[in-house]
Amino acid sequence: MKQHPFTLLIILFLTSLLALPAQARQIELSAELGTPVVEAGRAHKTFLKISLTGFELSGLTERTPANVALVLDESGSMTGEKLEEAKEAALLAVDLLNEDDILSIVSYDSHVKVLVPATRVADKSDIRRAIRAMKAGGQTALFAGVSKGAREIRKFIDKERVNRIILLSDGQANVGPSTATELGELGMSLGKEGISVTTIGLGDGYNEDLMANLAGYSDGNHAFVEDPEDLVKIFNYEFGDVLSVVAQDLLIRIEFEDGIRPLRILGRKGEIIGREVTTRMNQLYSDQAQYILLEVEVPEGTADQTRDLARVTVSYQNMANRQQEDVRDRVSVSYSSSSDEIARSRNREVVTTATKQVANEMSKKALQLRDEGKREEAQRVLNSSADFVRSQGAMLGGEEKEQLEAFSAEVESEADAITLDEDWDMRRKAIKAKQYRQDTQQTY
Repeated sequence: MKQHPFTLLIILFLTSLLALPAQARQIELSAELGTPVVEAGRAHKTFLKISLTGFELSGLTERTPANVALVLDESGSMTGEKLEEAKEAALLAVDLLNEDDILSIVSYDSHVKVLVPATRVADKSDIRRAIRAMKAGGQTALFAGVSKGAREIRKFIDKERVNRIILLSDGQANVGPSTATELGELGMSLGKEGISVTTIGLGDGYNEDLMANLAGYSDGNHAFVEDPEDLVKIFNYEFGDVLSVVAQDLLIRIEFEDGIRPLRILGRKGEIIGREVTTRMNQLYSDQAQYILLEVEVPEGTADQTRDLARVTVSYQNMANRQQEDVRDRVSVSYSSSSDEIARSRNREVVTTATKQVANEMSKKALQLRDEGKREEAQRVLNSSADFVRSQGAMLGGEEKEQLEAFSAEVESEADAITLDEDWDMRRKAIKAKQYRQDTQQTY
């Protein structure tokens, strides 16, 4: 069988790691305010960014073994190039796994079939034959396919493995449970078990709300693939994640001091109970930076006063040394009557990140309005978002101004197109996938 170029690159990369010494390290935690110095004499709203960075893998011996279920659509709409490209992507996955990994392959049309029961990836020839034998036909029993994939994962589920379902579909779920709510509940249930679900939607026939809910509630990835030829690239990115997990089951707890009020979490699900905020993350990857962003209200203070704002604790399973560990950080806020001091202290990176996340929330509102038939109102929301982004860029100046001006232009383009009917199904899927990437800081 031909080796795909992506396959060769990953194999060469992983092989090069063998010469490096294995050493367990901790993830990095940093808590920062967008405006660490605020004007004295009045209350303020500001953004708190909690950044988590995975340490670098130092060898194949450190790599966490995977427990993966490929759940592949072989309904009638997958006939032809779609199914052939899906097979090629699945074969790539087989090449990237080794005998310490567990793989199962489930296909679904009107019914669900287990092509390869959960097994160690030892005899790859049998697995490849099962993939090549797939044939398209029938309807789309998506819920049952994911549920069967979960059953295969559970045979070897282990907190010291990366437990993941990778779902590919090009059509509507039309056999069994089929709503975004039902699939979101399934995703939430699997996430609680430590199983994340990556959803890959192919073409313009699938339900993007359903697929995004399933991925989002399980803390998985989501991708929109317009061209079947891009499937191999998406699978390559996905397995780059699977094969580089350094931390799992991350619990992030933020405890705010008296007088500090958390208002909302942007882009990630979590709970705000009084002055305590909790959220979770299934996995963190090698050298990956992820963040949690919160809007908080700071009460008024006096000039030259500094007050503690919050304590942050992150508990997680370190996959390099198989230990449960904690990392902690604290953040404070200061008050000043000097506008120059306030401007100099501004954290430009945090403000830029917060600006994009606020714009993403406005994009979601606009999409909801468009779905309700309120096209002009949706357009006004996006134009307002573009103006907000541009004004933040003007305030920051420098490279951040250029970055936010480019982002503003993208929002304006979305505003121009949101009232149009032409190619709306495809554009809606692209918008939904973009929103998901912004929320989760996904790299593809």
